[in-house]
Amino acid sequence: MADLTATAAATPRSRSRTLPRVSASAIVIGLYLLFLMLPIYWLLNMSLKTNAEITGTFSLWPQNLTFQNYVTILTDPTWYMGYVNSLIYVVMNTVISVTVALPAAYAFSRYRFMGDKHLFFWLLTNRMAPPAVFALPFFQLYSSVGLFDTHIAVALAHCLFNVPLAVWILEGFMRGVPKEIDETAYIDGYSFPRFFVKIFMPLISSGIGVAAFFCFMFSWVELLLSRTLTSVNAKPIAATMTRTVGASGIDWGVLAAAGVLTIIPGALVIYFVRNYIAKGFALGRV
Repeated sequence: MADLTATAAATPRSRSRTLPRVSASAIVIGLYLLFLMLPIYWLLNMSLKTNAEITGTFSLWPQNLTFQNYVTILTDPTWYMGYVNSLIYVVMNTVISVTVALPAAYAFSRYRFMGDKHLFFWLLTNRMAPPAVFALPFFQLYSSVGLFDTHIAVALAHCLFNVPLAVWILEGFMRGVPKEIDETAYIDGYSFPRFFVKIFMPLISSGIGVAAFFCFMFSWVELLLSRTLTSVNAKPIAATMTRTVGASGIDWGVLAAAGVLTIIPGALVIYFVRNYIAKGFALGRV
């Protein structure tokens, strides 16, 4: 009985000691999340206001709620085609980058050949270079061959940066797959294409998801090359957003609404590949 009494008496004390620590950490996390979400909230807040309210008064929420800014974007072809163009070349780039990176990463992870480490490092140096270095060469090249202002032009230009990144990510995932699986498949009579598609790719599905995520995000937010290599037909939304500057000033409401709609595709991609990203961090390759 004495032991039970002592245990019961000690339990509230231990709880009282742990509660302040938990509440303090919750406060810190809450403040951090508030700090992260504040710019997004303010962007959404501005998108639901008129320009007169944005420039005339300071308010934490719209005083005169309006959806006209979103109507302008969704009904004006020069606006919504910017999103269509961006999605077209981003998806094209993601597919091309991952498709090219898969066999290249397999070669780096399974074989040893002369200059393999130097070649691998050279691929990464392309990723380290700023896009401004390649803007003028790409512009002159595409103008000469007739690819200027096309979706494939931007998609191929982004491959210069996304393919090395995808190779680096996928090589780490492939290196974690035992080579005995390859040998067993060959003994069972699998051809290399069949083995690679049906057996090997499902084993590295997490790596493919992570590589596709980073390729999508880089191509989606990149502005310099996509703006330099397009003019009308393939103009991305980031370049279209500069149209808000006119003789009467900046159309803040439409610009904020465009920013909110620009966040949505990236948020959707993060939602669908969140588990793959977590596995990538767990394997130490992201």
